[in-house]
Amino acid sequence: MPPPFATFLQSHHDVVRRVLVTYVGPDEADDCLQETFIKALRAYPDVDDRGDLRAWVLTIARRTAIDALRARARRADPVADPEPPAGDGIPEPGDPGLWRAVRALPARQREAVTLRFVGDMGYREIGAAMGCSEEAARRSAFEGIRRLREVWHDR
Repeated sequence: MPPPFATFLQSHHDVVRRVLVTYVGPDEADDCLQETFIKALRAYPDVDDRGDLRAWVLTIARRTAIDALRARARRADPVADPEPPAGDGIPEPGDPGLWRAVRALPARQREAVTLRFVGDMGYREIGAAMGCSEEAARRSAFEGIRRLREVWHDR
């Protein structure tokens, strides 16, 4: 039997939010976070607690973020890319432009890098979440990191 949903929510809230910020940015992350846990709550009574609950909720978060990105693509783009608000709890190692660089990666690379380094998932879990093999997940993460290094080297 899985833990009570409130316990599940508390233990996974921060990692899910960090993953969503990486996918959709700080402005849409809270809306996606709420939607993710609403979906999780609806499915929670039927969840198999023998599986990895973190991977399960991060898969829901990934799909929610993809829906939000598709909806964003149908809207007009703002003229300027505002800086994330200070103190929003998201670490910014070195340069705040890092999150923009991660969001600029191709979708598969962005997902693999996000799930690996923000979600702290293994490549087998990433492959399951992305619907690909473990090796494809590993390759996508490698290519994403390589591209980020190129961007930083060119700065």
